[in-house]
Amino acid sequence: MICNIMKTNIIVVFDEAEKNVLMCLRSKNPYKGLYNFVGGKVIGDETSLSAAYRELYEETGISSKDIDLNHFMDFCYHAIDLKLEVFVGKLKQSVSLIEEVNTLSWVSIDSDFFDVALFAGDGNIGHILLQIKKTWINK
Repeated sequence: MICNIMKTNIIVVFDEAEKNVLMCLRSKNPYKGLYNFVGGKVIGDETSLSAAYRELYEETGISSKDIDLNHFMDFCYHAIDLKLEVFVGKLKQSVSLIEEVNTLSWVSIDSDFFDVALFAGDGNIGHILLQIKKTWINK
């Protein structure tokens, strides 16, 4: 089964010290009132990486000068023909965040990201951050 009918992305942004991760507080459904990563849809013929940089800039003001993004993992939801692409990066320097719609917050990487009463994704945020901690942070 092909998993690329619709592509979306989420971007995991760490501060320069890799002690905090950038989250947005969802103002609408799905997951209204819960913390989530920033991200959005891949539009038209844009590449996945260019879509990730575009969404990051639109939602936070963080540009490609501030961060290098790496394609980290994908989730394929075959039943709904959706591919969720996960990108990760660490800020090169401190930035001033510019909120588009959702409130932005820095959250300690020591938080319980499996707490579905606080974090979106039905546990996926916890899984993603656990994998990043195991394989990517401080590399």
